[in-house]
Amino acid sequence: MFEKIFPKIHPEGYRFLSISGVITLILWVMSNFFGIVFAIITIWVYYFFRDPDRTIIQDDNFLVSPADGIISAIKEVNGPIELGLESKTFTRVSIFMNIFNCHVNRSPLSGKIEDIFYKPGKFLNASLDKASEENERNYFKIKNNKSQEEIVIVQIAGLIARRIVTQTEKNQKINQGERIGMIRFGSRVDLYFNKRKIMVKVGQNVIAGESLIAQT
Repeated sequence: MFEKIFPKIHPEGYRFLSISGVITLILWVMSNFFGIVFAIITIWVYYFFRDPDRTIIQDDNFLVSPADGIISAIKEVNGPIELGLESKTFTRVSIFMNIFNCHVNRSPLSGKIEDIFYKPGKFLNASLDKASEENERNYFKIKNNKSQEEIVIVQIAGLIARRIVTQTEKNQKINQGERIGMIRFGSRVDLYFNKRKIMVKVGQNVIAGESLIAQT
């Protein structure tokens, strides 16, 4: 129960939490009203950077969600040109994370990170379809060791987000549900895959590392 009320937070959050806490104390001395307002903001900052443990299925017959949020789109598209996959067709599942979602991203399956590519860009509303091609974003290409299946995860910065954080490196081996990074303050994650049956629908809420997105 204690961990649910006071979850651990991502290391990226400590600086923001400290800054918000100091501002709250200063303002509270000057004005109770503004002190209360910033106390609420500080609580929000704490919960924004929460990093709870998740129960992972550990079965690569399934792809687990890379992000908390709502399924905003499911489309058949060509792969990202940035990774040289534009000639291949993928199913793209887009997950929109609002400012109240946990923003820690996780790997949908176990394998090896074959490539990581960062591309600067705009900061359009992450719920827009064109955000996949115009916003600041970070690509991961992961290959499963057993089936040689390739999937792509794209972290897309949103209207408020200005920082994509990567916790992994190229050629790193990673387990299903393992943390790969986070995006600060409202954003989106796209998951590309093929030859799998979709298990979600648009409008569905999903949880990173736990919700099942597709199966073989």
